[in-house]
Amino acid sequence: MKYKKRRFQLFTRLDLAVLLGIVLAVFLSNVAAFGQECDAVRADVVRLHILANSDSPADQQVKLRVRDRILADVGGVFAGPQTQADAKETARQNLPAIESAARAALDEAGVDAPVRAELCRMYFTTRQYDDLMLPAGDYDAVRVTIGEGAGHNWWCVMYPPICVSAAMAEDMPAFEEIETLNSEPLFKPKLAVVEVFEKLFGKDTDPE
Repeated sequence: MKYKKRRFQLFTRLDLAVLLGIVLAVFLSNVAAFGQECDAVRADVVRLHILANSDSPADQQVKLRVRDRILADVGGVFAGPQTQADAKETARQNLPAIESAARAALDEAGVDAPVRAELCRMYFTTRQYDDLMLPAGDYDAVRVTIGEGAGHNWWCVMYPPICVSAAMAEDMPAFEEIETLNSEPLFKPKLAVVEVFEKLFGKDTDPE
């Protein structure tokens, strides 16, 4: 009787281990597929990243003035491109205009500080913009550095042009990819897992 009871307990433990193994395998497979969707989103986005000179209230306020001027003067050009490659080329061609808009905002604020606009590839942590979240990872970005660039940043999405108008972006395939990703079952837990994997592979996070 004791032997049968022990054998039953053994089988119960084995069954539980097998069940947990199956659940884990299914979850990891699902996360892997989700990771591929994240890769597609990263490849189809151009972000805007503005670094303030410092964390002082004055410098943070100037950063927002620079943001507003860039979006007002240059943001509309990103309504035209229909692919990420086109958007990158548009960004490259408009770097002087972006830098000029930033300088104008600094001049209006009476701030004497250098400003630099560049197109780069950089790492972002998971971020939320209105109702949409973008996964952590490397993205192409227009980076605007004010002065020392040592302060908290501001970011959004230039392509699709969510920075300017979500309505303007809604018909673009890249925007649909972001929406589809955000509608995934267990979206936030899977997003957290993706960010953990990104950090494990030695990614450097951008300044918060």
